[in-house]
Amino acid sequence: MSQTIAPRVRTLLLLLLAVTGALLAGSAPVSAHAALTASDPQQGSVVKEAPAQVSLTFSEGVAMSDGSVRVLDPKGKRVDTGKTSEQGTNTYSVKLHSGLPDGTFTVTYQVVSADSHPVSGAFTFSIGAPSTTSVSVSDQEAGGGVVGGLYGFARYLSYAGFILLVGGAAFVLACWQRGTGERSVQRLVVSGWLALTGATLAMLLLRGSYTGSGKVGDIFDLALLSDVLQTKTGAALVSRLLLLAAGALFIAVLFGAYEKREDDEEKGDLTFGLAIGGFVVAAGLAATWAMAEHASTGIQTGISMPVDVLHLLAVAVWLGGLSTLLVALYRAPSIEPAAVRRFSRIAFGSVAVLAATGIYQSWRQLGSWSAFTGTSYGQLLLVKIGLVVVLVGIAWISRRWTARLSQAPATKAVKAAKTSAATPVKATAKTSAKASAKTSAAASAKASAKTSAATSEKSERSERSEDEDREAEDEKESAAAPAGGGDGKRATQLARQRAAVATAREKRVRDADPLRSGLRRSVLAEAGVAVVLLAVTTVLTSTEPGRTVEEAEAATAASSQEATGALAVDIPFDTGGKDGKGLARVEIDPARVGGNDMHVYVQRPNGKAFDIPEVKVSFTLKAKDIGPLPVVPDRIATGHWTASGVQIPMAGNWAIAVTVRTSDIDQVTVDKNAQIG
Repeated sequence: MSQTIAPRVRTLLLLLLAVTGALLAGSAPVSAHAALTASDPQQGSVVKEAPAQVSLTFSEGVAMSDGSVRVLDPKGKRVDTGKTSEQGTNTYSVKLHSGLPDGTFTVTYQVVSADSHPVSGAFTFSIGAPSTTSVSVSDQEAGGGVVGGLYGFARYLSYAGFILLVGGAAFVLACWQRGTGERSVQRLVVSGWLALTGATLAMLLLRGSYTGSGKVGDIFDLALLSDVLQTKTGAALVSRLLLLAAGALFIAVLFGAYEKREDDEEKGDLTFGLAIGGFVVAAGLAATWAMAEHASTGIQTGISMPVDVLHLLAVAVWLGGLSTLLVALYRAPSIEPAAVRRFSRIAFGSVAVLAATGIYQSWRQLGSWSAFTGTSYGQLLLVKIGLVVVLVGIAWISRRWTARLSQAPATKAVKAAKTSAATPVKATAKTSAKASAKTSAAASAKASAKTSAATSEKSERSERSEDEDREAEDEKESAAAPAGGGDGKRATQLARQRAAVATAREKRVRDADPLRSGLRRSVLAEAGVAVVLLAVTTVLTSTEPGRTVEEAEAATAASSQEATGALAVDIPFDTGGKDGKGLARVEIDPARVGGNDMHVYVQRPNGKAFDIPEVKVSFTLKAKDIGPLPVVPDRIATGHWTASGVQIPMAGNWAIAVTVRTSDIDQVTVDKNAQIG
């Protein structure tokens, strides 16, 4: 391969940015990991007397501060005291002022779930009777906007830095100890440390605004930073920085004192010490994720956190080692087949660990087969599994190239190139020109008589001849130049030229081996898929687990049914236009034959109220050929429509059709069956 690594690195970088940007943009909203399962008063309910407080119950524990819950009257004025308190298991409340008027009140909340992700939402209830309200809830979800995008990118960089740091160091220690002297490998590992350190510092600064106002101006608010340091996530980030300080010492020894050791016994002892110390630092870094994110909440946390640490270490050893191998194949003068074979075995073991820990994590986060296709987490997990399968398939191809590379002798082209590189340059410019002409003539004759492969050999010989001519001229100029200050610059320039010629010759030696070129191509393909896989994984860690989604939905439905006997039906819709996706929630109370009250809540995918121009509902009982019975509800608040006296003539399995119009031309009708009566 005659191309340099730069175009490929640029391609991978562009792929990384494009995929990360698309996924982070497509992942908005970032799904909440704690869901609101009940409230008192209930969403959409009408109470006769003003309550003394508003209570919220979540699917898991949340971090809540004063002002996290706000209650606004129909005119948008706050009527809560601002002081929140914990009332029971995952239940929190805020007291209200006395003497509240009749009308529709809006409750907004913004908290932080136990696995570090911000959660926000809003709902309404009415005192006496529903009324119009001037309250407008912001469409921006918690953790969104510019700050949310920056925080998401910093999380991606932290994962990438961890993989390069841990995987690169493990590859050098376990597979290719000679690599400690390679500048390209040193730069790769140090870049991983810098990326992880920089991303961690950025996340500390962004955290307060990310979980709060979302304003760019709050990034450097020291008061918010102080609050962040007192949280579980803040403690994890600070611990990561302390471990990175130890990691800097590890890197200094690995690429400094270790490389200079010549005594085999002394070097063996140092290798053992570095392996133990490096494992402790790597496991500690992985634990900073496990202690603050998915693994720290939910079921079996005592098992899930160590499993998560193993999962992250296996990812780092596999993908980080893969990145180091790619750099070695392109940048290093040579890499021993034995080192590639050792990494192949280690990578196989890492994949086995990934499979075992991944199966457990999938079961823990999903809980049911339906969550695979019915939740965003399950769908992203399917994408991740598909990418892993592709990556393993390419890795199998790489293993085949590795086996052939270790078994096959040096090719004729490599031998010829090495011979040329080792031969002293003695010919004059005139002699070189004659040799070049003879070589060119012979190559042309062979090309017409034999195969196109000879043409390639001719080109290589011509390039070598040109290099030899250039080197001979440089040596003659260097010998002819008298000593002096200006001539010293000329000598430096000639030295650079000779170095460039030597580098080009080394690259030609590497590229002349088709087995090595094949391995490089397959490893490059693995790295490209790994970039996409890492982006998907980053988004996956910000998505609400399927088990939590289904448990929250079940708890919400059970709470609603138990309290009022009302029927609640969620119907997703997509009008096909820009910003046309959402969810229509139809609540019918008491869901019996006769008159019923109906509430329709139209929400965006992030759970925020969706301000649309029109909603219509109809009921059809196909078994009795009744309907459709149209109902046109009245809008009383943003995303909230209601109708009273909705008549259901008989019990049965009714088809509830909702027509949603999001613009002048974008409209869709969706339906769902439900038992009424």
